[in-house]
Amino acid sequence: MLFTILISAGLLSQGLYSGSLEPVADTLHSVTVTADKGVLVSRRDTLSASGSFTVSDILLQSPGLHVGDNGGYAGLKTVSLRGMGSAHTSVYVDGVKVGNMQSGQNDLGMLGVEYCSDVVLDYAQNSVSFNTARPSFRDIPVSGSIRFSAGSFGTYLPSTRVDFRISDKVSLSANASGIFSKGDYSYGDGQRRTNNDISQIRSGLDLWGMLDEGDYHVKAFFNTAQRGTPGSIAWPSDDRQKDMNAFVQGRLTNRFSPLYTLNLSLKAGYDDIFYTSVYGDSEYGQTEVQLNTSHSFQITQGLKLSLAADLQWDGLNSSNYNASRLNAFSALGASCTTGRFAADAALEFNMAYDNGAQARTAVSPSIDLKYTVFKGFDIRSFARRSYRVPVFNELYYAGYGNPELKPEDAWMTDLAVQFKKVIGASWKVDASLDAFCNWLTDKITSAPSADDPNIWQPYNIGKVFSAGYDAEVGFRYIRGRWLFDAKGQYTFQSSVDRTSGSESFGQQIPYIARHIAILRLGLSWKGWKLGPFWQWRGGRTDGYGDLPDWNTLDVEFSKKLSLKKAGSLVFKVTARNLADCRYETVSGYPMPGRNFIGGIEYSF
Repeated sequence: MLFTILISAGLLSQGLYSGSLEPVADTLHSVTVTADKGVLVSRRDTLSASGSFTVSDILLQSPGLHVGDNGGYAGLKTVSLRGMGSAHTSVYVDGVKVGNMQSGQNDLGMLGVEYCSDVVLDYAQNSVSFNTARPSFRDIPVSGSIRFSAGSFGTYLPSTRVDFRISDKVSLSANASGIFSKGDYSYGDGQRRTNNDISQIRSGLDLWGMLDEGDYHVKAFFNTAQRGTPGSIAWPSDDRQKDMNAFVQGRLTNRFSPLYTLNLSLKAGYDDIFYTSVYGDSEYGQTEVQLNTSHSFQITQGLKLSLAADLQWDGLNSSNYNASRLNAFSALGASCTTGRFAADAALEFNMAYDNGAQARTAVSPSIDLKYTVFKGFDIRSFARRSYRVPVFNELYYAGYGNPELKPEDAWMTDLAVQFKKVIGASWKVDASLDAFCNWLTDKITSAPSADDPNIWQPYNIGKVFSAGYDAEVGFRYIRGRWLFDAKGQYTFQSSVDRTSGSESFGQQIPYIARHIAILRLGLSWKGWKLGPFWQWRGGRTDGYGDLPDWNTLDVEFSKKLSLKKAGSLVFKVTARNLADCRYETVSGYPMPGRNFIGGIEYSF
């Protein structure tokens, strides 16, 4: 009975009816409990992935994100939204969650962004979602592109994608890409970062199809890499790492009647990491299986009810310890729209059961409100509880894990005003102001153990209060074949340690910048494009003291040539960190100074 309830409750967890297979770059079929599950509207932003070389290139467009980067193409790359921590920030690929139950830190470097259409930030769900670009055919059954880029530090980035139109309703995409980099670069007073090389190959297949009242998407992905792990500049190493990631996932959306929509997704994946170290070799193999389902019921034109449930199993076999976990999720939601006002409310249930341990459960309410003052001007807010169960390393790692850890418990609130205006045929203006407050209790931190001060263990001794605001203004001007756009963003974020008795009480938590400013400009004419991008981050700490402020300036220049029926060519050059700022996003892991990358893409 419980399983039946969870499954039926979950047929909502994937998304509302999309109805077509048109090429889109700003829709998301299933991301946790959101409007696509029919439960919560959420507060979202969409980042364009067009022309980006790396995941960091995309994510740094948003001042609300903290991107942890250990430097170079081989360095670990993580993301945290509004000070919640990388383990508390969910990552999705085409609507299905990317899991890492071992450490809780998804290495975003494994994701290929060459053919990613956009990245969606969901502030209410505290998630970052990567979406694959759908095929866009002209009058030919086969299309695609070939790219080759090269740059500083002996870096080469080849990639290719081919799209096949099987029928009017079915299309298939195949892609492959690689990263090959020597990775060594200088920093400081002539010092050099070594053992930072990487050889990585990624490949994937995507099958899209249309139904009479819905669509489906099947995705297969494989990634393998060998890389150096140089450690921090204080403790350099010659350690090596081998990665392997593979998964198959599918999503189905179908509208059976005007009243009822079904959504279903499945995933099976396996990850393997092998470390070679002077302290001994170690290997971690992770297996993941997901079933996500949702039902949506359109009761009246302005009232919708929804029921969602997900099941996920994770297993870890390693040279250090073994563990497994069953996660169950269900949600009941309602959405009401009347005139200018819209309200969404949901009640979620989460359970995590580890073999041989007591189940951890939580009930999480959420509400989302929106009021349209007039066309183009909206006021919206949300409040939601979110919690994170400790990952395997925090609980079971030999000599470190603490099986008594409690889940991190968070309350998130947000209030935003958004304005958009089109003026005549040439101007488009948009602006927003977004204030937020997050309370995080039972934060998992590490401290010396009572039995041996030389051994650190994780404890629930932390509390964090994070509050701030995002301000954004942008405009676009089009005249003839000229296009100019500009966007300025500023984020103030006070993420303060409120742990009683903590030595850092009242101080900013590590690495979260108090001030972030971003300015992006774009100018294009007859296929020529020029795009400067400047960012500044200040008011950071690493837990031991203040860190230097830093800013970087990147400039992108490209030209597109039309070859008529033969396709098109795009030439692109990007200068990064043009002012040669020496900075770190993680202490002890210096980022590259001034560097360049350029390439050519042929589309047919």
